[in-house]
Amino acid sequence: MRRTTAESTSAADPVLVEIVEGTLASVEMEVETAIARTARSPMIRDAHDFRAGIHDVRLRKLTGRSYSALVQPIVRDFPIAEMKPGDVFFHNDVYLSEGGIGHLPDLCVTVPVFHGGEVVAFVQAFGHHDDIGGGVPGSMPSNARSVFEEGLMVPPIKLWDEGVPNRAALTIMTRNSRMPDSLAGDLDAECSACLMGARRLGELFDRYGREAVEACFDAIISNTTETFRRELLAKIPEGTHVWEDYAEHDGVDSPRLHTQRMTLTVDHSAPVPLVIDFTGTSPQAKGPINHAGDYADGVFLKKWLAPILRNLADTPERMAELDVNEGVVPLIEMRFPQKGTLLTPIFPAPTNARTFVILRLLGVLAGVLAKATGGRMPADQETIRYTGVYGDGLDGTPYLMREVLGGGSGGRWYADGEDTIHVVPDSRNIPVEFAESRWPFRVERLGLARDSGGPGLYRGGLGYDKHLRMLRDASFMSIADRSILSCWGVNGGRAGKPFVVEIDGREMEGLVDDSPVRAGEIIRVRTTGGGGWGSPLDRDPALVAADVRDGKVSPDGARDDYGVILSGSQDDPQVDTEATGIRRAELRVLVADAPFFDRGPGFPSLSGGLPYAEVDLV
Repeated sequence: MRRTTAESTSAADPVLVEIVEGTLASVEMEVETAIARTARSPMIRDAHDFRAGIHDVRLRKLTGRSYSALVQPIVRDFPIAEMKPGDVFFHNDVYLSEGGIGHLPDLCVTVPVFHGGEVVAFVQAFGHHDDIGGGVPGSMPSNARSVFEEGLMVPPIKLWDEGVPNRAALTIMTRNSRMPDSLAGDLDAECSACLMGARRLGELFDRYGREAVEACFDAIISNTTETFRRELLAKIPEGTHVWEDYAEHDGVDSPRLHTQRMTLTVDHSAPVPLVIDFTGTSPQAKGPINHAGDYADGVFLKKWLAPILRNLADTPERMAELDVNEGVVPLIEMRFPQKGTLLTPIFPAPTNARTFVILRLLGVLAGVLAKATGGRMPADQETIRYTGVYGDGLDGTPYLMREVLGGGSGGRWYADGEDTIHVVPDSRNIPVEFAESRWPFRVERLGLARDSGGPGLYRGGLGYDKHLRMLRDASFMSIADRSILSCWGVNGGRAGKPFVVEIDGREMEGLVDDSPVRAGEIIRVRTTGGGGWGSPLDRDPALVAADVRDGKVSPDGARDDYGVILSGSQDDPQVDTEATGIRRAELRVLVADAPFFDRGPGFPSLSGGLPYAEVDLV
């Protein structure tokens, strides 16, 4: 008879728990390393826009280094008892993924792990691939009105059967891709890496036995549950807290506020202490910013949002130690509105730009927690965006360059935000040397976007400033929000600067598919800066002078945003203490009645002139 989780946890050898936990992390990293070294596409190999995850036979995510998709859709369609060693399952269908896949370019492979002839775990990888068909190169049409325009949909299928690839399915997929070679190479890399990971995990079971290893799985998950409950959730006052944030455009309608509203109810005595209610979220958009999150009781969103809770840890060092695995799921209840909203779209609503919603939700949870805790949360951070060009290369063959550039993270209650971080774990910009050797442009600048970080006692991190000079005519593409609404500042901090793209001075919209760019023209990409934390008028003038010296803040920004008057040269700015005192006194009068959140100048343009939302007050 199988033990209960509580019995299994108490029976686990604490030393073996450490060994098993370390082995899981090692296998996950080995799988990701193998994919990165053998994949073909720049998006997977160089930008590292993919994830691996390990799940037990009860479909629980065991690893916490990064997020992953779900195994639920595989076992829903393929009984575990019928799986065989060497099987590889595949899917990318958003509406049949139980919420684990957000858009069609995210292709997911799942491999069962066997011990004693039975399935005991799963190794999974999913990544953002170059092209899976659809209306535009890259499979992310900015004005899509249905998922049918976004590419090839594949429900869960068996891609490898006992070690034999399904050539017919692979042929169909590559035939529908504009980049068939890189798609085939990436899938080979992911399937092979997961099969290798399955062998590694099988060795763990062989070494210690199924009962002992599964007891360790229970202990790992239980430890996470209790750690989050004791160290993090205990810091949130009981009661109900409400906040909302917005996407600004959907690629079809004119820009407007697409609301994502969150009501957080905290009851420490309840079996499930956190209830997150999304009632008040806007109706589903005509364009592709919807996210199908209301499946499997929102289990994917629970694990997606839970890392925000780590900001409540006592120290940054402790925060870095806390992994997010299935242990967070029992602590959170998700309540979704009726079908037909941004989070509950009805098939076949388009979803390729669902990052506008799912990444904004990270900030919404941070905002509602900031209200609940008196500001002990970071200001808003950068959100993912895709920019790129496509056309014919110098040799006449078609190419697609698409990049996920990061931006600034929000200022924190103890430190400035980080510059040019990437919200997808371990993802990165494409190296200049690689880009220039492969595609017909030159990178003339890659640096920090001065003044992009939101002013604050703790300044928001800076975004990128990147300049590309095209060597051949091409088309520019962008899937990016925060081009109107800025990353918000909190507790007196100011908003960061929004995302901006200019082509020879012509400002582009955040959502474009095929804007022409001529040979010799320069594309300037300036990504978002994080929001500031605390009043910039309280920042040490010496730190402002250091920011000016380092090129992060301009002299005008020092004067206008921080009230710091400087003299001397750019390389050696000196604070004029008396003039600074006078200037700061003038500025304090202007911000005396400022709300708890600052959304920047873009918000009034979409709110009908309102300077802030009602929920921004505390």
